[in-house]
Amino acid sequence: MSYVEVPGAKVPIRMWTDPASVEAGAMQQLHNVATLPWIKGLAVMPDVHYGKGATVGSVIAMKDAVCPAAVGVDIGCGMSAVKTSLTANDLPGDLSALRSKIERAIPVGAGMHRDPVDRERLYGFPVEGYGGLWERFDYLADEVKFRRERALKQTGTLGSGNHFWELCLDSTNAVWIMLHSGSRNIGNELAEHHIGIARGLSHNQGLVDRDLAVFLAKTPEMQAYRNDLFWAQEYAKYNRAAMMSLSKEVIRKEFRKAKVSFGEEISCHHNYVAEERYDGMDLLVTRKGAIRAGSGDYGIIPGSMGTGSYIVKGLGNDKSFNSASHGAGRKMSRTAAKKRFSARDLAEQTKGVECRKDTGVVDEIPGAYKSIEQVIDQQTDLVEVVAKLKQVICIKG
Repeated sequence: MSYVEVPGAKVPIRMWTDPASVEAGAMQQLHNVATLPWIKGLAVMPDVHYGKGATVGSVIAMKDAVCPAAVGVDIGCGMSAVKTSLTANDLPGDLSALRSKIERAIPVGAGMHRDPVDRERLYGFPVEGYGGLWERFDYLADEVKFRRERALKQTGTLGSGNHFWELCLDSTNAVWIMLHSGSRNIGNELAEHHIGIARGLSHNQGLVDRDLAVFLAKTPEMQAYRNDLFWAQEYAKYNRAAMMSLSKEVIRKEFRKAKVSFGEEISCHHNYVAEERYDGMDLLVTRKGAIRAGSGDYGIIPGSMGTGSYIVKGLGNDKSFNSASHGAGRKMSRTAAKKRFSARDLAEQTKGVECRKDTGVVDEIPGAYKSIEQVIDQQTDLVEVVAKLKQVICIKG
């Protein structure tokens, strides 16, 4: 489908879904964003739903302003995936032992490594791609500097919530590794620090929603936020790269006889800010639950823990600010999912997947999410499908 335009106060709201299908709370958030004096465009992806700070599945383009609560507390959250030389025939019938080995290699939930991972010893880790990351830690906000050791030990860790690690098969039965995580605790603390500062600035006092407080260009507050924001985005990518290296090492050892090789990694943020140019203007584009889908850009659009995911290539649609959805998108809150579904429902909906099937992850049940196939169908002018993946192992924190 193409987009539908809904009138907004300052800009039209371009929606790649039926506006009538969007819950009232999310639609109100979108209308609130469209009132911002600095906004130059607002695009809404088919996985749209109500979110903390701003609507998940929205792309907010502003001139000389950025909203830290719209970026969210998991700065740089995103996906990575890689195709391996393994096929389904190489996998054992019982995948529980492999799942356990991955969980030992990559801490989940609030866990961290006992000692920081040695990037020089990580298999295939692109050391040269992160020069100066830890040297720049000293220039972050003073309020987080005591977290250096924790940030180091959380490098190469998964987290919880909707974060996951998966082993998947594509339609040719090739094996893929896919994972979803972000900037861990350090990103959360940096976000909360700056959101608090933004709310107290005088130019934000008349906004319709205090969560839409912004920093303005050429101010000390904006300079400080940009410094911390871009560091956290890089740390999130670094974290995923470390997890991918740890994953590859486990797979190589587990399938030593197969002499496993790996393709080129695909990595994309979906909670972040980018400096991009549209209609002759330099804009700050916030993708809140959206990936960049410029022409030829590879991206990852996951479904839920029992339904599968898509590898896509961007078509470069300026009307969406070169963006696409970041996943299936929730159709009910975590609280609602816990009330509606049981562990038995989870086991039924994740049949054939080696994963947790207990009440602790019922809020991540496939039934709490929209149809990933429908979400993909609604953005055929934004991306083309490269591969469809179906998970055989799913690890949740």
